Amino acid sequence: MYTKLKFFRLVALAVTLLFFQNGIGQYSSEVDTYRNLYPNAHSVRLKQYVDVEISLKDGEIEIIQEFVEEDLYLDESATQKSSRSVSFSSFFEMQDLEASSFVFDSKKYREIEVEEFMEKDELDHSFHDDTKSVNFIYPDLRKGSKSLLKYSEKVKNPRFLSPFFFADYFPIIHNRFRIKVDEEIKLRFLKFNTGETQIKYREEEKWGKRIYTWETGVVDEYYHEEGTPGYRSLLPHIIPVISSYTHNGKTKKVLNDVSDLYDWYYSLVKDLNKQEPDAGLVDLVEELTRGMDSELEKVRAIYYWTQQNIKYIDFEYALGGFIPREANLVYKKKYGDCKDNSSILQEMLSIAGIEGRLTWIGTRTIPYTYEEVPTPAVDNHMILSYVNNGNTYYLDATGRFIPLELPSSFIQGKEALVGLGPGEYRIERVPVIPARDNAVIEKNKIELKEGVLSGETHTRITGYNRMELFSDLEVLSSQTKLKEFYNNFFRKGSNKFLISEFSEENKFDYSNEYKLSYKFDIDSYGNKLGDEIYLNLNLNRELSNYRIKESRKTDIEMRYQHYFSYSTELRIPEGYALEFLPKSQELSHEYITSNIGYSHEGDKVIYTHEVEINYLNLDKQGQKKVNALIDKAEKAYKEVIILKKLKTS
Repeated sequence: MYTKLKFFRLVALAVTLLFFQNGIGQYSSEVDTYRNLYPNAHSVRLKQYVDVEISLKDGEIEIIQEFVEEDLYLDESATQKSSRSVSFSSFFEMQDLEASSFVFDSKKYREIEVEEFMEKDELDHSFHDDTKSVNFIYPDLRKGSKSLLKYSEKVKNPRFLSPFFFADYFPIIHNRFRIKVDEEIKLRFLKFNTGETQIKYREEEKWGKRIYTWETGVVDEYYHEEGTPGYRSLLPHIIPVISSYTHNGKTKKVLNDVSDLYDWYYSLVKDLNKQEPDAGLVDLVEELTRGMDSELEKVRAIYYWTQQNIKYIDFEYALGGFIPREANLVYKKKYGDCKDNSSILQEMLSIAGIEGRLTWIGTRTIPYTYEEVPTPAVDNHMILSYVNNGNTYYLDATGRFIPLELPSSFIQGKEALVGLGPGEYRIERVPVIPARDNAVIEKNKIELKEGVLSGETHTRITGYNRMELFSDLEVLSSQTKLKEFYNNFFRKGSNKFLISEFSEENKFDYSNEYKLSYKFDIDSYGNKLGDEIYLNLNLNRELSNYRIKESRKTDIEMRYQHYFSYSTELRIPEGYALEFLPKSQELSHEYITSNIGYSHEGDKVIYTHEVEINYLNLDKQGQKKVNALIDKAEKAYKEVIILKKLKTS
């Protein structure tokens, strides 16, 4: 049912349009109406229609999709949106395309048709296919103008029926999704995030076809916020799936279940790397593994070589978006996409007498499981699985500095479809790496002299924290830039923090923890009042970085779980004694565990702070709990120790 809010919005819309229908202005009354309803929107989509016709012709499925989009522009940003493109590929063949601007003039809209269209290749975001685009400019688009786009395409593979999204990051006034299908073709419809959207559905039969129709009235805009999960996790949508069809009394399966998807995937890779491996590749594998007795160490050597030497380039053509290239070709060219990297990695392991399995997987931007959506929409990535002593290693050679023991961060928790041979596969879930495996551990020794806090820090960094740090360090070309980076990255205490010298260990090492030691000064630190010094030892207020805006509307997603450990040893200045030491505190719930500890040993004050972030996704309720814990932590961050000057006799 419509909410009361939406009901009143519709009433307001009707009344306003009626009141202003005879008005005189530079733009129609619709503009004021929708600007009042959606003050933050730059445009509204008045119509969003998709009509799909699925027919059986000569035993083959034919699919034609027709699209209609009508937009109204509410402010001057309309001119910036004049440029538009429509994508197509060998899987989606463009057939007809019409586009027009409608400019409001003398109380009515005047149509201006687009006359020039330009086709070009699109080299980005092309995991699946050889994407091209038709580009054009809506003429004279301005505030109060409308645009109308109509186009149709032929879907060349029945596995690639497009999903329909009932919402977007702008308001939509009317949605319609309609499918006409021959009775011999069996469809099913997978619904996601539709619970709060009023969708009218009807099903009918006409002229030997079944007709399915979904319609909505007003659907408010969705908000894109930093750290938001992928749009598929938020927007209401339907994925139509062709299960099977009947021809000449025989039923042929298309995508009835996971086995059908796997059988198609396997048909594309079954003839991979049947030729003899390149002699140079054989020599390389022998060189990399020479003297190694452990199979795991051989895999490690081959895996790291592939990461370092095969450049990742994501450009495909037609089924090349699904079929890996031959390992010999990848070896010669020294570049490839995720499938090509998996191909050469599998072949190199095979040369070493080790078995690796091609594995299909979706990144965390895709929320579906293989059982939910057994179609190519469920995944967008390929890796290699390797099993040793009962442990599965997920090898992604497209990355950099990924140790053998860690999967890529963007596939944590995702299902993997592991190929075992014709008709044989298994579905596994990639583990989420525990927070303590992604650690930043600091040990500080500090002392206060004449208002300057000087110290020495020894830092150890592991897991995904180390990988991300190495990616940053890799592009720094001088010691000056490196020191500037470290000053910003490891800043503590105040913005007067300054590193004077540093040394590095295990830099760019794939397997060992990274170590950094440095000396620093923080000028004008602490407060001296009379014979007392007030000193805040909370140099790293880590939890403050995880505060979430109360106005946030969507879930928040982390790249990985984190662990931080800070310990600080303060030498009490000569001539002073400890007067006050704050109480230690422990704060924890299912999302965060944290403690702040103080102790006194002789002429030293020992401060410790641990933070463990144990979530990847956080809903609104979880965000409130996290902020409540941070409120308590930030009160603790204000605590100070008090040092008092000793009286002289």
